[in-house]
Amino acid sequence: MQIFSKELTDTDVRFKFSFPTHCLEHLDFAGNNFVDLRVKDSYGELRVIRCRKRDGKYGKPVLSSGWLDFVADYGLRVGDKVVLLSEDDHNLGSQFRIEAKRRIMLFGGEPWGDVTRVAY
Repeated sequence: MQIFSKELTDTDVRFKFSFPTHCLEHLDFAGNNFVDLRVKDSYGELRVIRCRKRDGKYGKPVLSSGWLDFVADYGLRVGDKVVLLSEDDHNLGSQFRIEAKRRIMLFGGEPWGDVTRVAY
């Protein structure tokens, strides 16, 4: 099940990734203002990305620790899209799957294609 999909802004790519508040219902903060999300990327690699929320009534969530590593590994840039899906993988112990997408010019259309990791 898709939790959110968002095109990346300059702030998302350079600092931290903010996403809609309504997505908080899918996350268990257990009384804290952060939770470490165990996510599987498109290569099946387990990543831990910290999600923080502001205190108060409107706790806008952001992905912080681990997020910029994901951005660098996939060479993400402004205008790319990130999709977070709920998906339990009992073998990896992950709760979510994260996908990176990039707009592709194809016969006058602009479908989204998967972004692969940057080669090292």
